[in-house]
This record gives sequence, structure tokens and C-alpha cells, in this order.
Amino acid sequence: MNKIGFIGLGVMGAPMAANLLRKGYQVTLYNRTAGKADELVKLGADEASTPAAVTRASELVITMISNDDAIREVYYGENGILSSIMPGTIIVDSSTISPSLARDLARDVTAKFADFLDAPVTGSKPAAEGGTLVFMVGGDKAVVDKVEDVLLAMGRKVIPMGPNGSGSTAKLAHNTIVGINTAALVEGMAIAASGGIDAAAFLELVQSGGAASKMAELKAPKLLNRDFTVQFSLELMLKDLRLSSVLSDNLKTPTPILETVKSLFQMADSMGLGELDLSALAHCYEQWINKRITNSGAQDSIPSALDAAADSKADSSDRRRSGRLSLDVPLKLSVYQWEQEGSFSGQLIEGTLCDLSESGIQISSKSPLEKDMFVVIHFPQDSDLPPVTGRIIRIEASGETFRYGCMLAGLAPYQRLQLEAYINKQTISAG
Repeated sequence: MNKIGFIGLGVMGAPMAANLLRKGYQVTLYNRTAGKADELVKLGADEASTPAAVTRASELVITMISNDDAIREVYYGENGILSSIMPGTIIVDSSTISPSLARDLARDVTAKFADFLDAPVTGSKPAAEGGTLVFMVGGDKAVVDKVEDVLLAMGRKVIPMGPNGSGSTAKLAHNTIVGINTAALVEGMAIAASGGIDAAAFLELVQSGGAASKMAELKAPKLLNRDFTVQFSLELMLKDLRLSSVLSDNLKTPTPILETVKSLFQMADSMGLGELDLSALAHCYEQWINKRITNSGAQDSIPSALDAAADSKADSSDRRRSGRLSLDVPLKLSVYQWEQEGSFSGQLIEGTLCDLSESGIQISSKSPLEKDMFVVIHFPQDSDLPPVTGRIIRIEASGETFRYGCMLAGLAPYQRLQLEAYINKQTISAG
């Protein structure tokens, strides 16, 4: 079996295909995004224009795709795998997908008198590059034996898990542990940082004691160097945790830790960290404790404005409180009030952002407002801040201008840090 098709050339797929080429296999490639195959073609691969063309040219087709929807497109699309599969072809899916979809693929591939294995992998980008992946395989053991040599050209171990769907189930259970371990590592580091413990010394302790883990081994250097380039992305980890949550519900298996950790990754993803390495979860904790959990002297591989908020908070707050600098950021305010006699809603007025307090913000306006009135605050476009709801809790009049203390409602911790970063930037500019 020498003619191999490979579909999906992302962070994992490209180095896996490269290892097949290095081991002498004839490889035909397809990727949905153009240009991803260029370097592999230089190594001797052929590139096809559709999944169907790859399948026609191959005895064995391996797919490594990001999610269920993309898998359906590659298999069931107009020029998908199933449109051209020949009897006797073996299809191996190494993606992380739902077990139910893996079983559906097995059923439909088998109906074409071909064979299907769900064979996801463990070991992120470094293992894919080094050819040390571990395959967990669901499907007929005789078929597993036929493709084992090909899989070992990309990995170091092949573990049969049972019938079709078992490989996908094992992968979701495995990645649940990976996500929990990552969150546990970062949370422990946050405790240590809050207590004044050096990050490098603490990580040495972790790896020397009962808290040691593969994730600590992989992520310690990235955290210490603040290198959040992708080994395995945060958004893909969140995708796997969501799939695992659905699976555990279907299996009626309680997973309270999974649900908590999934929520942590959802917070991180909502902060725009999804395309970074999953170790970027550290940014969440750093905003909550208002300090870095690792080397404050290291420069992030991808700079974060929120780090600037934490680093400059004390200095900028002192500068603002000193009264020597005037913060004057124009705002738009949509004014609302509870329904009562004389109430009104939907009025848009001009305002100015004066400062950030512990409980909210201070704004000024020439429009008279009332205590307990609700306003929606619209920040300038360059702030990248969403509209924020505030309730007026304090009013000070000075001539024709009113200064209002507004308590902010429903403001997530990261949004507060983002707001503070913006205010600090304006303060520095005013100085």
C-alpha cells in the first residue's frame, strides 16, 4: 500500500503528510485553503483539486480536518470522498470529531464496499513534526493491521480501541484530561504568582512532584517565555471540550470538572485568544489577579493590550487621581429609565468619559439625568469596546455640566481590563 491520499494540511496535517513523503510513500494532497500544499509539493507530493480526485488516486486516504462541519463537506460534498470512492479503498479519519459522526462515516464508507477507521491522534504539533504521534483507532482490527505501517510512518504507537466510534470517544475523553490539566497548571501558577513565588522555581517543583504532567512539560517553556504560538490552539481545545460535553450528556455521565473547564476556555475564546495556543488561558487568570503569572520581563509572542492594562494600572491610576491630567474621551449615551410617569427611553446624548473608579466609571454631560437612570455607554470606535450598560448612582453639578458616577452592569473581568487599558492609554497621551 504505497499510494496515500492526505486531505487537510493544517497545524497537524502538514507535518504528518511530510513524514509520509520522507518515508517514501507516494502522496496526493488536497486542502480547502489554497497554497497550503506548496511546500509539500516541493518535497515530491502531488496536489489534487478536489477530495474526489485524491480518492481516485489513492489506495488509502487520510483526513485531518478541524471540525464536524468541515468533515461533512469533505466527505459528502459534490466532489467529496464518497462521490468517487472505489471498493477496497481504506479511509482513515484522524480528525477529532463526534463519535456519532464517525459511525455515520463508517456506515456510508462501508456501503461503498470500502473500509473506514476513526483514528485520531494525541501529541500536538511537535509530535506531528517528530513522527511520534499516538493513534487511537476505532474499527475492524484486520483493517487496523493493514494500515499500521502507514500510521507508524507518522507516529510511534497504534492503539486499537474497539469498533467504529471508539477512537473518537477515546480522543474526547483524553482531551478532556488535557484541558483540565492545562487549566489546573495555570490556576496553580496563578496562586503561586499571587503569593510571590517565582514562576520558574514553581514549575520546577511541579515537574518534580505529584503535579507533574505531560501538559506541564509541554507548556512550561511556553508560559515562561510567554510564547503563545500554536502547538494546539485554544479554539480547537474548546471545540473538543464542547464535543466531550455533548458526548457525556448522551452517555449520562456526570462531568462537573469538564463543564467548569469548558467555561474557562469559553471565556478565553471570547477574549479573542482562540487562535493562540491553549496555554494562552493564562491571560484570563492574569487579568483576574491583575499581574502576570510568569516572567514579567518576557515579551509576548503576540502582544496583548490587556497585559498593558495590568502592568500600568497603578501608575496610571495615580496619575489620574493626582488631578494634574484631564481625561476627556467623547462618548455617546443612550438614555433609558424604568417605566414611570414622565419617563423616556432611546434618547441619544453627548457625554465625556472622565475616569474609571472601583465600582464603575465617571462621565460628564450637559444633559440633566436622574439617579437610578440606566444609560448605555458607547465608546469611541478606536477603543474596540462593546456598548456597556451603567446605572447612575451619584450626581454632582458644576455650572451647566453634570458629573455622573455610573455603576457598570454585567461587565466581564476581561472587559474591565480592556476598558482600563483604553483609559490608561488616553491618560498617557494626555501627559
